[in-house]
Amino acid sequence: MTPRELVLSRARLQSPPVVPELRLHLADDMDQAWAALQEELDDGELPPPFWAFAWLGGQAVARHVLDAPSVVTDRSVLDLATGSGLCALAAVLAGARSVLAVDVDAFAIEAVSLNAAANGLEVEARCVDLLDAEPPQVDVVLAGDVFYDAAMSERVQPWLLAAARAGSRVVVGDPGRHYLPRALMREVASYDVPTTRELEGVEVKTVRVFEMR
Repeated sequence: MTPRELVLSRARLQSPPVVPELRLHLADDMDQAWAALQEELDDGELPPPFWAFAWLGGQAVARHVLDAPSVVTDRSVLDLATGSGLCALAAVLAGARSVLAVDVDAFAIEAVSLNAAANGLEVEARCVDLLDAEPPQVDVVLAGDVFYDAAMSERVQPWLLAAARAGSRVVVGDPGRHYLPRALMREVASYDVPTTRELEGVEVKTVRVFEMR
């Protein structure tokens, strides 16, 4: 199977709970999709298919962008660790001048392409790890749910801080992850987002949107 065929076989079109304006190819069960992909590709080390779920932080960022389009309208936008492309697509809908979605997972790039087509939108997507280089010169950086573990947080925190210091508006969505550097953040919005007990231990979680100071 090609990456595109694998994405289509493990996901179905549906709308994230708080972003009904968009439809994404999402899995109904993350663990089942992950196990199926590992078996299909004969790769027990394959990382989770983050592209197959509308993570809470990403939903909150996308909702905020659509509720307050001036954040991105007529601006250049980078969606870091894009996953499904949810934040990138919301930025396009909100009138961004240009949007670049990046992820280290080639399957995510296929998912972004499929999701853009499903919504009649265009998004540039690249499979690249930007955290090994200086942040690009963009007006806005969107980062939904990137502080999910210690290793990722150790890499992404200084990178986002460098982006903010270089003049980018850094918008972060987070559902209360332990590794979020709250002292560097200013809260700008919050949303109650439906989820599942299997993923988050609750059925609804308050997710906050921050701008990096």
